[in-house]
Amino acid sequence: MTLHLHDTATRTIRPFEPATPGRASIYVCGATVQGTPHIGHIRGALNYDVLRRWLMHNGLDVLFIRNVTDIDDKILTKAAEAGRPWWEWAFTHEREFEAAYDALGCLPPSALPRATGHVTQMVELMRRLIDSGHAYVSGGDVYFDVQSFPDYGKLSGQRPDEVQQGETSAEGKRDPRDFTLWKAAKPGEPSWPTPWGDGRPGWHLECSAMATSYLGSEFDIHGGGVDLVFPHHENERAQSRAAGDGFARFWLHNAWVTMSGEKMSKSLGNVVSIPAMLAKATGQELRYYLIQPHYRSTIEYSDEALAEARQGYRRVEQFLRRATSQVGDVEPGEVPAEFAAALDDDLATPQAFAVIHNTVREGNTALDDRDDKLVAEHAAAVRGMTGVLGIDPLTEQAERGGDNGTQQALASLVEGMLEQRQQARAARDFATADDVRDRLAAAGIAVADTADGPTWQVKSD
Repeated sequence: MTLHLHDTATRTIRPFEPATPGRASIYVCGATVQGTPHIGHIRGALNYDVLRRWLMHNGLDVLFIRNVTDIDDKILTKAAEAGRPWWEWAFTHEREFEAAYDALGCLPPSALPRATGHVTQMVELMRRLIDSGHAYVSGGDVYFDVQSFPDYGKLSGQRPDEVQQGETSAEGKRDPRDFTLWKAAKPGEPSWPTPWGDGRPGWHLECSAMATSYLGSEFDIHGGGVDLVFPHHENERAQSRAAGDGFARFWLHNAWVTMSGEKMSKSLGNVVSIPAMLAKATGQELRYYLIQPHYRSTIEYSDEALAEARQGYRRVEQFLRRATSQVGDVEPGEVPAEFAAALDDDLATPQAFAVIHNTVREGNTALDDRDDKLVAEHAAAVRGMTGVLGIDPLTEQAERGGDNGTQQALASLVEGMLEQRQQARAARDFATADDVRDRLAAAGIAVADTADGPTWQVKSD
């Protein structure tokens, strides 16, 4: 392969070659299902979905695991505040996350393991760590001994003597830098039996056990948000390597979505939740917005930026609908070399989108020239590229992204009128062209003429 990816552990962009020829294995830290998902949560899932699709496009069989953290301090707290069982609270929000992934076009994972379903594997991992001297038991809690692992801090760049785990201080720790693998049972909390006493797992332990259960002791890629580099991924790496597993060969991290310069959080969830965002844009438009920037660059959310992305998506959609109206159905074709080179360069989606829009622009020119052969070639290339990115407007996923077909019906009518307007302008029949535009305006449709052809949107009140 020619794919190069940025590896957090080495801080370099290096060639990706799967450990097993023809097959790629990926583990992505999924949701802690404590509340309704917002676009900050879903961005990472989209980034790794693009990576998965690109690997598949290049002929690899991809084993893709995304976990669910369904037992956690925050889940217990939120459920108690709401007066609901913790398991019901977790599953309610797990369904919300899955609905959001589906609405934005994420392929379903190969497996979707829940933390509560893998306690046996966690106990076995702790046993290995205790037996090898890398973990110890104290009052029913189990801790990882950071000093026992000289390589600690390599992933995140943390100096071991400056580490702060961010955990509530515990008297049973030998060293403040040690982190919790297992929490002793507390009254009113769920617990599971272990040889060292009843309790529940720590967050870091969960992912190591689930990743190796499905992908083996060594796998290709571990992904997650940049906020997980420390302590979560650092601790995953330490406990897994200390237990003798090779674990992840590449570590990938996507950047945040911010609002007013701050990381998106639950306190902002009411304005950027996925249900709220889908009232502003279709799933395909929102996906376009979230994957167009490079996955390692921060997105500063604004309604204006979302509106611009919606226009960008519609330029692509309108070209494809005009093209198929003129030349008939067009199947996805090979992607241009420039597009492939962009994605091979650490998933450089901004450059990949530039290739898409250049092709759309050339395709619109071919439409105006009535060059059907060139129209079909450009449409096939656009479908090929947008298919890789999961934003092909002509797929079933896109077709059902509107309000029970209402959006698509509206698009068909408006784009048919715009085609009439384009033909009138080409014939210098400006009276007819202006009449079409006026009728659209009277219906609440704003039309803008761009270098890529006309775009439209429903005018807001």
